[in-house]
Amino acid sequence: MKNNTCFHCGDDCDRQSITFQEKSFCCNGCKTVFEIFNENDLTCYYDLQNSPGAIPEEIEGKYDFLSQENIIEKLTEFRDGSIEIATLYIPHIHCSSCIWILENLNKLNPNISDSQVNFGKKTVRVTYNSETTNLKSVVLLLSSIGYEPYISLDDFKSGKQQINRSLIYKLGIAAFGFGNIMFLSFPEYFEVDEFWLEQYKPFFRWLMFAMSLPIVFYSAQDYFISAYKGLRARLLNIDVPIALGVSVLFIRSTIEIMFDIGSGFFDSLAGLIFFLLVGKFFQQKTYDFLSFERDYKSYFPIAITKIDKDGDENSIQVYDIEKGDRILIRNEELIPVDGILINGKAKIDYSFVTGESQTVTKHSGDKLFAGGKQTNGVIEMEALKSVEQSYLTQLWSNDVFNKNKEDGFTNITNTISKHFTITLLTIAVLATTFWLFADASKAMNVFTAVLIIACPCAIALSAPFTFGNLLRIFGKQKFYIKNASVIEQLAQINTIIFDKTGTITSNKDSNAEYDGAILSDSENIVLKNSLRGSNHPLSRTLYHILKENNIVTLDAFEEHIGKGIEAKHAAINLKIGSASFVGNPDTSTVLNTTVHVSSNNVYKGKFTFYNSYRKGVSKLFNQLKQQFDLVILSGDNEGEFENLKKLLPTKTKLIFNQKPEDKLEYIKYHQSEGAKVLMIGDGLNDAGALAQSDVGIAISEDVNVFSPACDAILDATKFEELFSYINASKSAIKIIKWSFVLSFFYNVIGLYFAVTGQLEPVVAAILMPLSSISIVVFTTIATNLLGRKLK
Repeated sequence: MKNNTCFHCGDDCDRQSITFQEKSFCCNGCKTVFEIFNENDLTCYYDLQNSPGAIPEEIEGKYDFLSQENIIEKLTEFRDGSIEIATLYIPHIHCSSCIWILENLNKLNPNISDSQVNFGKKTVRVTYNSETTNLKSVVLLLSSIGYEPYISLDDFKSGKQQINRSLIYKLGIAAFGFGNIMFLSFPEYFEVDEFWLEQYKPFFRWLMFAMSLPIVFYSAQDYFISAYKGLRARLLNIDVPIALGVSVLFIRSTIEIMFDIGSGFFDSLAGLIFFLLVGKFFQQKTYDFLSFERDYKSYFPIAITKIDKDGDENSIQVYDIEKGDRILIRNEELIPVDGILINGKAKIDYSFVTGESQTVTKHSGDKLFAGGKQTNGVIEMEALKSVEQSYLTQLWSNDVFNKNKEDGFTNITNTISKHFTITLLTIAVLATTFWLFADASKAMNVFTAVLIIACPCAIALSAPFTFGNLLRIFGKQKFYIKNASVIEQLAQINTIIFDKTGTITSNKDSNAEYDGAILSDSENIVLKNSLRGSNHPLSRTLYHILKENNIVTLDAFEEHIGKGIEAKHAAINLKIGSASFVGNPDTSTVLNTTVHVSSNNVYKGKFTFYNSYRKGVSKLFNQLKQQFDLVILSGDNEGEFENLKKLLPTKTKLIFNQKPEDKLEYIKYHQSEGAKVLMIGDGLNDAGALAQSDVGIAISEDVNVFSPACDAILDATKFEELFSYINASKSAIKIIKWSFVLSFFYNVIGLYFAVTGQLEPVVAAILMPLSSISIVVFTTIATNLLGRKLK
């Protein structure tokens, strides 16, 4: 009789059966899921369990509560218009296939526009159209393909408190089996004859076999699954030799007791898996520690303006915001926390959150979500909760905005691991072949010991642990890096380009003088409020210099990047910016940085700035000139040429009157000539240049300009330490190379003893995690010493 159950979900197909590739499906949905898996060579998904797409009976009606508005509000991190975003904890994420499936949910449900997996935290961030689907449907879809989310009703959070204990369970079973198998092996170790030999030897041997089954098929299953998937993808990953060694030991031992040849190697097999899992547990705990340090302790210095009860404006760090605080958001600033719009005209760009750059207009009383960017002047809002700093970090690191910058050193690590595995298998086969002829009793031990002792885990761990620890150290030193690949790129740069205003100059210490027609009280009020809404370094400086004026809501505000500001209030239309932007007829040579003002198309005058350079600029440039080509790219005129010529080394290139697009083209040209470019700017006007460069660093000085274009944020107070940070990045690469050397010597020595038959597999299993631990200890100590030098 033909099986009439759905191949994907296991339900009865009845008369509605749909047949595809000789398999039955109950509906087109199940058939579509199978087709997607089949097209992408992921049908091995069905090997893990029968009918993995089934919705378990126990969840029928389980998620009806997701239709309640108050619960949806708690579980979603973003709800605006037709777009909703929720981050769900998925305990069953365990391999690259899981990532592929979960990041292609849009193929299963077209109402889902995007889904991103965080493998380390086992979460998926789903963006969907709330008009055509809902959170309940998304959760049921995930459950139907075998990825049921964990949602805690106690606190309405997506299971962030739950800990994946599968490794602990596997380690516990391996420890129990290893201890008992060793105990049952004692009579044979001590060659006890008499009653043991006649009556209990076969029973004890089969008991050891029975105890090894859960160890091999449960505790070690991750190694087999990983090796299998790697081979299917035609990749030799580091789990292939481990899985092969475990298989050989188990099969050989089983054959020995079946034919009464010997007692097998069940003790070595159990010990091997136990010590492998101990090493894996140690690695996981260490990595979790580094991730914790990175996510919750490295607060990058984004500042926000808080308005107190008296109306005074004070700059505070975002993580000092509390519920009920009144916050000022300027043009191009990021909204750091959910809140209610109180005053001003809001046009919010939520591309940080949704990936779509369309702006949304908001009115007083509307809710604003963290991650939006104000694009229409200044607004005031009331915070609904405190800032979740890890959420801002997540936005900054969002893959939607990551440019594919070459990750060469990581590729080298992967290449070494791949060739290492091929070489290892070759050595294992040759050594075993030799011992089959020389002494067959040692052949199997040699084969297994070689596979285990030379596992390239230590090589694979060098880079992540070195960079992970350095990310943490840099964070404490107020240098905040987006990810590990930035450190690799920073170590390879040979050209450094600086913006001038707001980068090598300090906004706080600069001053300005006005020259021109006297501005009326009304014009002064519009000027002050126009500057209040801008984050340009010159606007910020001038705003603090000018005397206080009444705060008003502008009728119109537009900031033209690289040119100036245009604002309107009542009958006054004000332009503030470059001479050409305001229509200044004066063509005389200007020797200083200037900002011009016109009112109702009538030129009024100009503010002349006297720049104050950051502490240690001259010393920093003299340190950098020995190793790098140095360039100043400024949007200002040549008024500061003579001052900079005296202040900076003779080889420094000084280029003025550069528009944002000119800076980008300059960098692109030099990259085509082979330059590895580090760009340092203010994060606003320099966004294009920061994105184009190999590494882009934004200087932070009490402004909330939060650009995805930058790869790192440097606190302005640490500007003079830039040379030390670059040197530390180069030292990190040296640490990794030294760890490769240590691993190489360890493997050569270990292989010698393994090939010559002097090393038991269980001893190799103890030494393998010890080698990984030694690499982690070496890289951690070395990077900590590096951190002390930075202090």
